Amino acid sequence: MKFNIVGKKTEVPGGLYSVVEKKLAKFDKFFRDDVEAFISIQKKHNVETLELTIVSGGTIYRSEKSDKTYQNALDDVVYSIERQIRKNKTRLEKRLREGVFVKGSESFVPSEVEDADEQIGDFKVRMKYFSVKPMSVDEAILQMLLLDHQFFVFRNDVTEEINVVYVKKDGNYGCIVPE
Repeated sequence: MKFNIVGKKTEVPGGLYSVVEKKLAKFDKFFRDDVEAFISIQKKHNVETLELTIVSGGTIYRSEKSDKTYQNALDDVVYSIERQIRKNKTRLEKRLREGVFVKGSESFVPSEVEDADEQIGDFKVRMKYFSVKPMSVDEAILQMLLLDHQFFVFRNDVTEEINVVYVKKDGNYGCIVPE
């Protein structure tokens, strides 16, 4: 697996590269060799935040954690993504390396997403631009769970309209469909 580390308003510590390489090696059993991981680090008020994003077969795996050190945050995000994969293994089997969940086996380039803060009236609004790919409602729910978000915007592969799936307070899921 290839990886790319980017520091947001901070320098990337030299030793972090070898630690990341060692930690991400455990994902080689899940993903093909051409998969690339993107690591973004940021330091605010003595808290170090690390975000790991892996795109494989059109599915995005993402986790973001904050801790006292990048190494601790890296441990948390690796554990979180591995937990996501194992939790959703039956749904993900066709997207991951074949035979990864066979009994007895041991135990992942986002499109350019632009974030920009804009002043709209009296409000400062974070604008996020991303491409929307056609998918089923079931696939959108899975993607929302993998990203650990409360909602997910997608293009319905049947109606070709923009829909939104979300997590309801009772733990079930909802889908907003325009008329």
